[in-house]
Amino acid sequence: MIHPTAIVHPEARIGRSAEVGPYCVVGKNVTIGERSLLQAHVVINGWTTIGDDCTIYPFTTIGAASQDRKYHGERAYTRIGHRTTIREYVSIQRATGNDEVTAVGDDCLLLAYVHIAHNCIVGNHVTMSNLAQLAGHVVVRDHVTIGGMAGIHQFTRIGDYAMLGGASKVTKDVPPFLLVEGNPAEVYGLNSVGLRRAQFSVEDRNELRAFHDLLYKANLNVSQAVEKMKERVSTDAGRTFVAFLEEPPHDSSRGILK
Repeated sequence: MIHPTAIVHPEARIGRSAEVGPYCVVGKNVTIGERSLLQAHVVINGWTTIGDDCTIYPFTTIGAASQDRKYHGERAYTRIGHRTTIREYVSIQRATGNDEVTAVGDDCLLLAYVHIAHNCIVGNHVTMSNLAQLAGHVVVRDHVTIGGMAGIHQFTRIGDYAMLGGASKVTKDVPPFLLVEGNPAEVYGLNSVGLRRAQFSVEDRNELRAFHDLLYKANLNVSQAVEKMKERVSTDAGRTFVAFLEEPPHDSSRGILK
């Protein structure tokens, strides 16, 4: 189902049950999965793959060349997972670097005017509210919620189930399961409401609260806190927390938000 006003390159690969609405533009190297819907005025170009069952609202652009001085037209990819909803005026740009990728996972909700820059990796079940912005090379793990107008610095990592408040300025890595807000951003504790909604056990939450206190209240540096965590970790949630802190950062100047 391709509207007669849409411009679709003959070599684009469109699922038979997909729908391309009025005035959309779909480029040569684009693949669109089954049952996905481009409502109207959507532009998808570059080496871009859209999964199944996605809904893309008007005036969204996906796969455009990155706003990066280092990009010189090389083949780089943009990938959107399955069942992701992308609202009006969202922009998701292709990566910089040969065969590099900008990716958004499954079951995400990106509200109006969200921007995801080159080489970002966004996990599954991520919600980004209106006007939230990711600079280049940001990694957002699964089940993260990012409030409206939040800005995330280049090369920053956001851990699983973290929640970032609206209008926050985030310039350092945010460990998983935490609640962060402010300009500059500060850690306010566990994302307790999110963890309860996700049915984390009392044991999980108690261990994460203890690890939060070691990192933020015990007057220890990150390495010292991690060593104490490793001595007592007993849950998968705790192991996720420790693994994030031990993972080498993308940019050593970022560090952990303390």
